[in-house]
Amino acid sequence: MAKKHKTTIVAPKVSRDDLERSFRSLQDGMKGKVDDKRSTVVTAATVAGVVVVLLVFLLGRRSGKRKTTLVEIRRV
Repeated sequence: MAKKHKTTIVAPKVSRDDLERSFRSLQDGMKGKVDDKRSTVVTAATVAGVVVVLLVFLLGRRSGKRKTTLVEIRRV
């Protein structure tokens, strides 16, 4: 029988600089995506807020017109 040689794979050592570089590139990529989404979310929230305020104003105005009592004073 022939001897089988076991080969072991040695992983390259990961240095602190390698980790920092990979984390920094990951963080930079995420910051760009977050900044793009943030402006979209702020715009959508502003539009939604204006619509809600306008809707509340119009509903309150209509409700006020229906409940207003008309008082007529005549001088004799």
